[in-house]
Amino acid sequence: MNDRTCIMEEKDKEYIWHPFTQMREWVADTPLIIESGKGSYLIDTQGRRYIDGFSSVWVNIHGHRKKAIDKAITEQLKRIAHSTLLGLSNIPSILLAEKLIRVAHNSGLFSLSKVFYSDNGSTAVEAGLKMAFQYWQLKGGRYREKTKFLTLENAYHGDTIGSVSLGGIDLFHKLYKPLLFETIKVPSPNCYRCPIDKNHPDCNLACIREAEKVLKRHHHETAAFVIEPLIQAAAGMIVSPPGYLSQISSLCKQYNVLLIADEVATGFGRTGRMFACEHEDVTPDIMAIAKGITGGYLPLAATLVTEDIYNAFLGEYKEFKTFFHGHSYTGNPLGCAAAIANIDIFEKENVLHHVRVKSSLLEKLLRQLKDHPHVGDIRQKGLMAGIELVKDKSSKAPYPLEDKAGYRVCLEARNMGLILRPIGNVIILIPPLNISSAILKKMVAIIAAAIETVTGNGFQQ
Repeated sequence: MNDRTCIMEEKDKEYIWHPFTQMREWVADTPLIIESGKGSYLIDTQGRRYIDGFSSVWVNIHGHRKKAIDKAITEQLKRIAHSTLLGLSNIPSILLAEKLIRVAHNSGLFSLSKVFYSDNGSTAVEAGLKMAFQYWQLKGGRYREKTKFLTLENAYHGDTIGSVSLGGIDLFHKLYKPLLFETIKVPSPNCYRCPIDKNHPDCNLACIREAEKVLKRHHHETAAFVIEPLIQAAAGMIVSPPGYLSQISSLCKQYNVLLIADEVATGFGRTGRMFACEHEDVTPDIMAIAKGITGGYLPLAATLVTEDIYNAFLGEYKEFKTFFHGHSYTGNPLGCAAAIANIDIFEKENVLHHVRVKSSLLEKLLRQLKDHPHVGDIRQKGLMAGIELVKDKSSKAPYPLEDKAGYRVCLEARNMGLILRPIGNVIILIPPLNISSAILKKMVAIIAAAIETVTGNGFQQ
């Protein structure tokens, strides 16, 4: 280990509080410090290369140091780095808004027409919540009863108080319950661990019937149904069965409840389509996007809404119908310039076609792991995948969280040159969209070897 690496490790431990990290363990360990990146690889301070198997927390789309995005940011920096949208506008934010709506329409999401900018996924969802709430208040009369939100069990929509209120992962959210507003839960479409003890496909989507019962009972007080379309990512890559999303959308229309699609994780090609909603021809009333919007370069998010919702906020100044919400870095020109370049890459390089080809390869590669005695379930949509480790395959008994099975597999993978991050016992795999077939094969081979090493050492059947 070189002297510079030692100094950086000491400074890290002295000054930084890392997210979702037990710091007592962190300071007792040897941290990995990244210095640079190139393509699908991260490079640490000692020059070691690692495949970036989770796209630096799901944000990196086209690999590191993509020339077109580097150039866009550099060119914008020659003009201006930041100018607010409060009382002013700026060119990149205008051009990106036009591009986002065009991309949405090309994806079949024709009702979305306006863009509200923010900084990250949590704030994009939070803005959507407040829009939905205020929309019904502005309509007045009996609609003012519509103040609550429906969410799925085990939901995760971010870490602000509003987005945490939507959440249902006890490990992350239970402690904060006294701070949260009340939400209404419906069963998650988790076919591997069905919350209503059914078996797909024989169940005929019984979870939809459960959702309808809740909507029928609570629609008069429900502002919106908030959902991650097709995949509950932070819940462990739970992939909903075909038809679930479209039927939820139909129920929302039937019971006059807005549909908010949280496409923070699923948007920008991750599922093989630009947005996950496309797979089932669903147009939400509100859509939150972030993460991949800038190709993983800069913090930026957006909340897209329909003309109907936007128009509800129009009025005379004295009516105070304004959406009183905003962020200091809303519509940041550097972030918007990166996002424009990101979207251009999708169009110029036929990214979505290549994603679908590589998704098929990934499915084939992961199929080889299904017979492993400690792989309970493999869930995949596009280039998003989760491998659930179990202590006993026949009973689906999970490893106790304190055994850190997922963490140990990811640590072993890191030793072999692959960076991953687990969610409990689920190994999450979200590589950059432009990953080569050769690197994809190498990645799955490392995961297989890491699982075998860990489950054969301390995790006996």
